Amino acid sequence: EPGAGQKPTGALLSDMSPWQVTLRAGAELDARQVNQYTLILRAACPGEDKVEERLFVQVTAGQVLRCDTPFASAEGDVVQVLADVAPRTPLYAVLPQLLGGLTVSDSSLGAHRPQKKEQPWRQQNPGCGGVGLGVPLPSSLQFRLRNHNTPLTLTRRGLVLAPDNGFDPTKDTQTFRLEIEVMDCHGHNCSGVVRVEVLPSRRARVTFPEPHRAVTVTEGIGPWELVTQVHASGDNVRYTILAPVAPALFTIDEVTGEIRSTRRLEVIRAHLLVRAYNALHPSDHATIVVNVTVQGTDLQAPRCVPAIFVSQVPETMSPGSTLVSLRCTDSTSTDGCLHYALEGPPASRSHFCMEGPQLKVNTTLDYDSEAMAAVGFQFTATIVVTAGGQLPQSTRVPVLLTVTPVNEFRPACPNAATFTVPETAAFGRVVGRVAGTDRDYPLDSLEYSLEGGSAQPFSIDRRTGEIRVVGSLDSQQQKSYRLVVRLTDIHNDLDLAKRQSRLCDVSVRLQAVPDQVPVCIPEVQELRITAGSPGSRQPVTRLVCHSSPEGAVLTYTLVGGNEDGRFWLEGNALVYLPNDQAQPRTFVLLVEVWGSSGAHHRSTVVALVVHVTPWSTPAPPSTTTQHTTLQKEPLIVTRTEAVWHPPAWFVAVLTISGALLLVILCCTARNVLCR
Repeated sequence: EPGAGQKPTGALLSDMSPWQVTLRAGAELDARQVNQYTLILRAACPGEDKVEERLFVQVTAGQVLRCDTPFASAEGDVVQVLADVAPRTPLYAVLPQLLGGLTVSDSSLGAHRPQKKEQPWRQQNPGCGGVGLGVPLPSSLQFRLRNHNTPLTLTRRGLVLAPDNGFDPTKDTQTFRLEIEVMDCHGHNCSGVVRVEVLPSRRARVTFPEPHRAVTVTEGIGPWELVTQVHASGDNVRYTILAPVAPALFTIDEVTGEIRSTRRLEVIRAHLLVRAYNALHPSDHATIVVNVTVQGTDLQAPRCVPAIFVSQVPETMSPGSTLVSLRCTDSTSTDGCLHYALEGPPASRSHFCMEGPQLKVNTTLDYDSEAMAAVGFQFTATIVVTAGGQLPQSTRVPVLLTVTPVNEFRPACPNAATFTVPETAAFGRVVGRVAGTDRDYPLDSLEYSLEGGSAQPFSIDRRTGEIRVVGSLDSQQQKSYRLVVRLTDIHNDLDLAKRQSRLCDVSVRLQAVPDQVPVCIPEVQELRITAGSPGSRQPVTRLVCHSSPEGAVLTYTLVGGNEDGRFWLEGNALVYLPNDQAQPRTFVLLVEVWGSSGAHHRSTVVALVVHVTPWSTPAPPSTTTQHTTLQKEPLIVTRTEAVWHPPAWFVAVLTISGALLLVILCCTARNVLCR
């Protein structure tokens, strides 16, 4: 049992025996907390009185080195600092502990009670988890940084310092890990980890709302009169003039930012470079350029920038939008004494207005209206700037505004787009016109194109939208066509990439036309001709045929009776090619006439009986044509096959050619055998 005022020992010692007192497993001794324990021991034997003695356990400081729990844990101790901390600011101090030893004394031996003592260098900073700043440490301890990939510094006394140049305040949260080892002169060591988290600064940066300021004052202003005042946002802001240093015509109040003259001012232009900075953190600063113009007192008209305003305004600009802000100055008055007015045609004054020095849009600008087209999409006006005073002076700023188109609407398809065309329509015939519309100005400015390639028998005019026939049509194969026409607007926006389009369905129906056989008059002709000289071309007759509908193309072909090829058709004209035949001859020619009015062509056959008299007959060459129209009854045509008797010169030429060919073959064979 503990004595009065002593530390209880029930949690420290256990398993007492007659021979020894042992230290409980897991117990920790700290001489700085408790340096003596008093144990009361009672012993009794059977049949005897109890014996009571005291045992004093004294804990003395030893040389065992130990690091605090947060620092020595796997995660390490965490320190959070702001990014704007000053360079080389102490952030953390490593404070190792020295564990006490154990000394046991018995009261019967006359041992004394040592008093509890604290090490002065073990003081701890509250709330830092074993971290203290500015605490003296034993000079025998050595601190070593295991990792060197950090901008932080570890001193010989165990202090972690901020970087020499401070942290970068522009970055987000930064984390630095330091692995530190502590060793005493006896070789005892401990190690731990410190994680330094750099948080973004919560302090507002010093900034000016504008980088430049222009101030105009009149000459004759006296010393210490207010010229202007600058203001910067931030904490603990102070002001100073960096330039010019000489001559010092102006001074600035360090706290309020008021700029005052130091002497009577004359006509001059000065450029002041003013710096605003945080008094506690001078590295946080910003600058502004103040242009001070001292003008004379002569009466002058206001001067405005820009002196003339020319611009393009899109039609979609909303009312209230600012087109330009005039910057006008006057030698005898400040900007607040200037009056702005808009003069010009009624259309200009209705679409635009002045609000102070700002020219703004007053009403909607509709490029697609007739009223806008009537003024040529341009507006002219004049801004009159007048300075007040006994003798008002004014300046006129010409304004020219051009309204530009914006492609707002998509093209629209026609209500009904169905056309009908006969299947016998000729190439190039107009089927119909696709009349698309577009509300953007210029109205209905569209381009037309067919989707689906060139496989369909129709084409469309790019400008007019007319659909034409460019292929054969057959109602039996396909009764109608569905065409997809793309409508694309043009000339509706300055940006050619902002074109809009729409797809429209167009239906073309084919009208069937019954096929009709071509009609020739007469169907049978008997002709007599006298052959001309060989090698000439001798017209025989011209066939007269027609088909329905009118204008259909007819095709003429010799299909019989022209075995030796002496007759030739040129369109509907029959031509004879004379030779040197000596006997009269009769030819029965069959001419087939095809009609191309429909997809399924039909034909008719015309019979021509031609009697040819040889050219060697003394009678002069002549052609006698006798037209015979036969009754509608079966026609029997008798054909006589003639035997050809070649002339003598032809036989001679053929014989000589054969002999020469035989000689050539013999020579060739001999050369081959010799090789």
